[in-house]
Amino acid sequence: MSAGKRILTGESLFMTAYTNMGQGKRTITFAAPYPGKIIPIDLSRRGGRITCQKDAFLCAAKGVSIGIEFQKKLGTGLFGGEGFIMEKLEGDGMAFVHAGGHVEERDLQPGEILKVDTGCIVAFTKEVDYDIQFVGGIKNTLFGGEGVFFATLRGPGKVWIQSLPISRLAGRIMAYGGVGGRREEGGILGGLGNILDGDGY
Repeated sequence: MSAGKRILTGESLFMTAYTNMGQGKRTITFAAPYPGKIIPIDLSRRGGRITCQKDAFLCAAKGVSIGIEFQKKLGTGLFGGEGFIMEKLEGDGMAFVHAGGHVEERDLQPGEILKVDTGCIVAFTKEVDYDIQFVGGIKNTLFGGEGVFFATLRGPGKVWIQSLPISRLAGRIMAYGGVGGRREEGGILGGLGNILDGDGY
């Protein structure tokens, strides 16, 4: 059942466990799957549970379980950027999640609302109420460039926000590189630049 839940959240079927078989302390190092920040979270200080985006989990100490967090609100599940299913990390040990770009940590006061892009949420504690709202306004919808919906996070609780989600990073790389190379210089200049650089067709 646990393996099935991990598959639903985008994780692999199997998890690797590392055990120190020696007498003294040993060191192990983990790397993130793409450029960004690794966020250490002590679950014992966060109420024993956090909710995070799919694929955010990197590693954790023994005793931390990975489950699924279903979004109960239809609008949040359909338009919330992460769909109906998010990851739930429970336990009393250390957990490490990964985020893209710069990471901002915010402690929300009771009733305080933070509005962010739906894809920029990394994680939040169990007290935080998560929902989505329509941006509103025809100009914002057509020309805003940030989508039609944004997420609302209502305190109290702690939230972690990323500046560059992996989906947006991949989209920027595809738009920049494309098949033909220098798209930012226009069709003629881009092709000329590629030939001068030795990247002729």
